[in-house]
Amino acid sequence: MSQEWHEIVVAALKANDIRLIPYVPDNVLKPLIAAIHADPFFTAFTTAREEEAVGIVAGGAMAGMRGMVLMQTSGFATLANVLASLPCAYQIPVLLMVSERGTLGEFNIGQAAVWRTMRPTLESLGMEHQVITRLDECGFIVDRTIRQALLTQQPAALILSPLLTGGKASPVKAGGAAA
Repeated sequence: MSQEWHEIVVAALKANDIRLIPYVPDNVLKPLIAAIHADPFFTAFTTAREEEAVGIVAGGAMAGMRGMVLMQTSGFATLANVLASLPCAYQIPVLLMVSERGTLGEFNIGQAAVWRTMRPTLESLGMEHQVITRLDECGFIVDRTIRQALLTQQPAALILSPLLTGGKASPVKAGGAAA
């Protein structure tokens, strides 16, 4: 029996002792968030903004607790300054898991605008980032990205493609208009 993507992610987080999970709610990440809340291994809670979650994970890292921020693509739009001035500047292994929106059937133009800038921003910050598109590569990429971030003391991002998660798309009515 094959595991779902979120079950693979939970196993990789546990294997790497990633316990602190602040997040901004997201429909694509619902199964992962539910699985994390159901497991007493994790300390998970919502934050008002992605910048707050990054600060919490950075503080946790400085106190010896490993964590990961969960968010969707649009939330990344506000992070360039906080990433550049905290985890990138001070070599703090802040991990991000981003549900990729803005492509492959996306209906929200705001998501699409941020999607076009997310990877170039990560590249300009020199942040390691991997896009996970297939179930058979999910565990390997999550595990190895976490390990690299911890060993090099650098932030990293994992981007969950709609090819993996199914994404969030609006059905199209006859005539081409979104439902």
